[in-house]
This record gives sequence, structure tokens and C-alpha cells, in this order.
Amino acid sequence: MNKKNTNYKETTYSTDQNAEYFEGKDAPYAILVGLTSGSTDDDRFQRSMRELNELTIACDIEVVGTITQSLPHPDNATFIGSGKVEELYNLIKMLDADIVIVSDTLSPVQIRNLERALDTEVMDRTGLILQIFASRAKTKEAKMQVEYAQLQFMLPRLAGMRSELSRQGGGSGRLSNKGAGEKKLELDRRRIEHRMAELRRELSEIEHERQVQRSKRMRSDIARVSLVGYTNAGKSTLLNAMLEAGHTEDIDKKVVMQKDMLFATLDTTVRRIEIPGHDPFLLSDTVGFIDELPTTLVKAFRSTLAEAVYADILLMVIDFSDEDYMAQIEVTQKTLAEIGAQSIPIIYVFNKADLVIGNAEHASMTIPHVRGDRIYMSAENKIGIDELVTLIEHTLEGEKTECEFMIPYSDGEAIHAITKSAEILETEYLKDCTYIKARAGKKIVAAYSAYLKSDN
Repeated sequence: MNKKNTNYKETTYSTDQNAEYFEGKDAPYAILVGLTSGSTDDDRFQRSMRELNELTIACDIEVVGTITQSLPHPDNATFIGSGKVEELYNLIKMLDADIVIVSDTLSPVQIRNLERALDTEVMDRTGLILQIFASRAKTKEAKMQVEYAQLQFMLPRLAGMRSELSRQGGGSGRLSNKGAGEKKLELDRRRIEHRMAELRRELSEIEHERQVQRSKRMRSDIARVSLVGYTNAGKSTLLNAMLEAGHTEDIDKKVVMQKDMLFATLDTTVRRIEIPGHDPFLLSDTVGFIDELPTTLVKAFRSTLAEAVYADILLMVIDFSDEDYMAQIEVTQKTLAEIGAQSIPIIYVFNKADLVIGNAEHASMTIPHVRGDRIYMSAENKIGIDELVTLIEHTLEGEKTECEFMIPYSDGEAIHAITKSAEILETEYLKDCTYIKARAGKKIVAAYSAYLKSDN
């Protein structure tokens, strides 16, 4: 079908780059729909619509139009009101659009009524994100987690999906008297609930395996660092830059995919980082966060997000070139609180800082720049990697304290670890043990507290 190529847009969030992305592709056409109410902050609304546009592109759907409505509150039946629905219907015909994507989460009734009135597919924000996750999941665990979230999202919407089926039948309440539509709904609901139970069992087994792997890592002395942050902030790019800085063997097999697109990667990866002159550590990369991330996805990915919960330190990667970077920080902090990781020490990594150097607001900025628990850097250009690793070490160690260890000769590993990580002030070889006086960080002190010399 030849689609009309019109530039009608009430508001546009697309770019020439997006037009180039769809050049030569037979992508479906979408119209975006947004709703503002009296309590809606205009900046937040504009940010939400820009993000919806990017999510749509990430789903390989081309945006051809955007329409907005202003109401005191969403219409219970159609979300945007009957008048706007008629305007949207005409716009769909004019632009030959295939799908309508709404900026908020719709109720099953609203989706059913809109699809009836518009005679086209309607998808809300949650459904769009689930669609992206389904297309990006690569590992068995991620695929199962996404499927579980989709089924959980679909279950209360079955009635709308089967609205075309007959519901005629007796009114006695007996199963045998139910109409064909009711029987079909019940069968579908049972199938979905059965599949969800299967997925819960399989995911529970995978989670047990993950806990075993995690417990082994936790028993080792190596520090655990986790990358968190808004989607597309540069977490994967930073992980790859650290691997490269460490001259990792078989690096081609260990790098992760990095792409300038929302939710480019979903699967959690853990890599050992060994940069010359620094202590090694394990670095995990988790799925990116987003404003109003569907609750079903947070629950489904809780096991993989747990990498952040068990980390010694979090690197919150922030796209400093984004004018809404403060909102990204708020969303990330909110999501960390949801998964129980809000009390873990955080280093704020202001990535892509090279893109704002020279701007009026940052005219005097030079990178890399470290200030307290913040670092301004560029992972893409490998600027600030060494400074970031140094900041990680200082944060992990905390303020060094002077302490004395009495280490038995049988534990050579402890002697090696202390002499490698602490500032040795004095060493004496006694009859039964090695006496070491050192200035050590809190991690070393905690790891070998059993060997601390008693004051008695």
C-alpha cells in the first residue's frame, strides 16, 4: 500500500535523523496522542511526548503526526473525549496511519472504545514499552521475564480483546449456560494463568542459579560495581570503554552492544575490569530506567535488577547533554528505591559532558572533572576513565584508618591482600604470626577484622 507522505503535524518531535532512519523501510505509520490536564507541568508533558516519539522509533514505527488534547481529567470512555476522537479519526484517514499510540496507560475500556471509534489499532505507553522489550530480549531469562510481563498486562484486557464474540446465554450462572464469548474468555484466562505459573517456576529456578553465582562473587574479595541510570545515558558505552582501558583479552567477545536508542540492551552482563595501576572489580550493566516504567516490568526484572541491590557501589550514569538530565536523576533514584537499592553509595557519572563544553552555562568546563561524588567525563571518547576508577577506589575504601593485624602464617592470602591494598607502616615477623601495622580502607578492615590486634 502506498502511504501518503504528508508533513502534517500538530507538534513535531521527529528529526531529520529519524527520517533518514526510516528511509527505504516499509515501517508502519503512527499518530501520537497526548493529554494535558490542569495539574500537568508543561515541561514534563513536552518531555514525555519527546520520549514517546523516541520509544515509537525504537519500536521501528514511524511517527507521521502528533495530536494533543487538554482536559481537566482524562475521559473515562475515550481518554481524550468524543470531539477529539472524531478529529483523530479524520487525521488517521488523511495520513493513512496504521496505529495510534497514546502517551499514558489506558484502561481496557478506553482501548476498546477507541479502537471501535477509530477503526485502527490503539496502543498505550505501557504496551509500547512491552513491545520494545519483547523485540530486544535475547537471553532465555529476559524472554521469559518479558513474556510474563506481557501476560500480566494482557490478563485484565481479555474482555476488550474478545468483545466481538457472542455473550448470549442463559442467566442462571451455570457454566453450561454461558455464551461462546464467555467460554472463550474463561479458557484464555486459564491458559494465561497456567503459562504465568510455568514462567514463575522457571524464573525461580534461574533466580536460584543467579543467587548461587552472586554468592560466589560476594565471597570473593573483589569489589562489585553496578551501572544504573536512565535508558540511553551511555552505560554500555562506559562498560566497553573500561574493558578497552583494561586491555581485556578476547575483548570482542566481552563487549556489549551499544546503540543510540532507548532500551538498546536488556540483558544484565557482568564483566571483570582490570585496569593497570588499579584494583580489579566486577562491573555489571543492568537494563536502563525510564519515567513511569511499567510496574509489571519492574517486577519481572527484579531478579536482574538485584545486581544493583547487591553492589558495593553504584555508578549512576547521566546524560549530561540532555537538558532534562535532572529529571533522569529523579527517575533513577525513584526506581532504585523501588528495588531497595537506595542506601548503596553512589557515584554520579555525568557522561557526554564533551557535548556541552563551550555552552554558555558550561563555558569554563574542562573534562575530566571530579567534584566530590561527581565526575564529568565522556565514555565515548574515553575521557575520564582512569579518574573514574580512582574515584571508585576512594569511595570503596572510605577514609583510611590506622590499624594493626596479627595474621597467622597459614593465611598468606590475607597478607597478600593487605599489603597490596593498604599503606603498610610497619611489618614484623613474630613466632606464630606476621604483625602488620597499616593504614587501610574500610573494606580491608571489614574483610580481615578477625586478625585485628586486640587492645587487651
